Amino acid sequence: MKTLFAFTFSLLTFSLLSQDPAKTDSITQLDEVILLDALKTKNATGITASEVIGAKTFQNYSPVDMVSAINQVSGVYILSGALNTNRITIRGIGARTLFGTDKLRLYYNDIPVTNGSGFSTIEAYDLENLSQVEVIKGPKSTAFGANLGGAIILNPKEALGRSTNISNNLTVGSFGLLKNNLSFNHYDGKLRLGLQYGHMETDGYRDNSNFERDGLLLNAAYQIDEKNSISLLVNHIDYTAQIPSSLGATAFSEDPKQAAFTWSSAKGYEANNYSLVGLNYTHVFNKKLKNSTSIFYTYLDHYEPRPFGILDEFTNGYGFRTRFTGNFDKGEYTFGSELYKDEYSWDEYENLYEENEGQGSLQGERFAENKEFRSQWNAFGTALYRLTEAFSAQIGLNINKTDYDFQDLFNSGTANKSADRSFKAIVLPSLDLNYRFSDDQQVYANISRGFSNPSLEETLTPDGVINPDIDQETGMNYELGTHLFLHDKRFYLNLALYQMDIKNLLVAQRVGDDQFIGKNAGKTRHRGLEITMNYRWDLSPQIQITPFINYTLSDHEFIEFIDGDNDFSGNPLTGVPKQRRTAGLQMQFFRDFYWNIVHQHVSEIPLTDANTLESDPFTVFTTRLGYRKKLSERFTVGMDLGINNVFDKVYARSVLINTQGFGGSEPRYYYPGDARNFYGSLRLGYHL
Repeated sequence: MKTLFAFTFSLLTFSLLSQDPAKTDSITQLDEVILLDALKTKNATGITASEVIGAKTFQNYSPVDMVSAINQVSGVYILSGALNTNRITIRGIGARTLFGTDKLRLYYNDIPVTNGSGFSTIEAYDLENLSQVEVIKGPKSTAFGANLGGAIILNPKEALGRSTNISNNLTVGSFGLLKNNLSFNHYDGKLRLGLQYGHMETDGYRDNSNFERDGLLLNAAYQIDEKNSISLLVNHIDYTAQIPSSLGATAFSEDPKQAAFTWSSAKGYEANNYSLVGLNYTHVFNKKLKNSTSIFYTYLDHYEPRPFGILDEFTNGYGFRTRFTGNFDKGEYTFGSELYKDEYSWDEYENLYEENEGQGSLQGERFAENKEFRSQWNAFGTALYRLTEAFSAQIGLNINKTDYDFQDLFNSGTANKSADRSFKAIVLPSLDLNYRFSDDQQVYANISRGFSNPSLEETLTPDGVINPDIDQETGMNYELGTHLFLHDKRFYLNLALYQMDIKNLLVAQRVGDDQFIGKNAGKTRHRGLEITMNYRWDLSPQIQITPFINYTLSDHEFIEFIDGDNDFSGNPLTGVPKQRRTAGLQMQFFRDFYWNIVHQHVSEIPLTDANTLESDPFTVFTTRLGYRKKLSERFTVGMDLGINNVFDKVYARSVLINTQGFGGSEPRYYYPGDARNFYGSLRLGYHL
């Protein structure tokens, strides 16, 4: 095991806190686990609807479990095969992607971290280093990419108040879980400095599922004067994760702990070394105009021995993002641009694990050497105008231009597959309307156009040549929603109705063991209802109970989908549950104690386009009990105990769709969820 506290202060990270220091001076970072989400601020400007979760939601779950926290947002579902295997879907977008997350944009502190082919890796970030997560559902935010799935914005923790604090949170649990997060935060009125180091390791519930991660986040800012500030963000993650992969129905029912046979024999794993560096400069021109500009660099070194070949890849990405925000007498505006470029290099080697006498993967001869240059450029702008005191309208426009340049460095002559693909610039408008009955009650409407680029794999033919006939997915989103606070702001209700019509649907066709190609295959219609409700009930000055429920109803179907001789038109969209529900109680006693109980229900999921097979529905309960005490003016202590999967339910936390068996093997659809497990945390804080 790596030494928990063997970290270095040789790096410095800076990031500017957007809140007014006068509003946060009385709050210290040590108390964030018992705060209401009162300090949450939105990155989505104007009247763009989004949902923000923070400390109050994170407190429902283990410090390891970012997935469950985000899954509490209605309309969002992360299918999680393992700590390193996550697929984020928003309103059904992304459900047909077999491995990983695409069709949305991921930002870290306003810096784009989605790679050049559109894939995002949320597992590269530590929940304990985040202050909040903001989700924009659908393509309605022109400033954050206008992708069909929307955008997710992660905000790192920052120093709160004029103080200097040190805290350490140690978590141990079932399956050999050990996680430690050490945090230092300082603010003196000019310099805001934050430093977090985290280490996590676990044996995992399943065979061949060990996971070990180290991460360093350094985050601070310097206020040069009233109009100028500069900030620097550095985030580094190094993790190694074994891969148990998916199971067939028989193996899943007999022993969900087992790994897939070939992945177990090869002792398959992935090793990742990921870094993000961003520099930001903010200038206030006057009371009506300011600018924030960032330049950034990302690096990923990825090595993955798979049964069918060893992948060795690295990605260098860089770019800039600038955004101007301003206001006028009856409105406000924002405009800017974002450029992301990366250089993706990957080699593939034979895996000789069958000849390695049971020792797992063994690298053989190289059979592929490739490089791809990818770029995405977004220009965006919005203008909000208050037509009356109650009624506002906002128009937006995003323009996207994407280019791929693929170079085959292994083959020569006629066997060489080098090619480039330049998609035409796509124009993506949006219209938002908002009516306020009062400061606490409003309704909104949205019409917006979105898109999704095909990934590299989807642009290739079975022979590995770029297919010029693959088009971008495009769609129109229609949405109507409310934000209502009632009963002296004790009761909150958010309702959203939407319909998204998508054409040129990208679908994956399997051509080998875990190998797929893509094609455009028709149209889908996504309809849904999302409900978010919570109520704060003060039973006495010492006891507070907050019941909540987040509900998602999805009616997604193929409108036109013909695959060869098969007509799947009218069938439900594969990979999307019809209903999801997350509900629970948050209880706080005598200021120092809390107890939260949460359950998540997921209905059956269609697993084939022909609608011949579905996963089983499941309901899983979690609970967490905690104690926080300020022992003196300087010293704070806290303890937590939690249980995941309280009733030891056997269920699939993630599934694959349209999978096939090869060589007489059973199709592998299921990623088992963890059995009942326990964890406990000890938190110590000191105010210098």
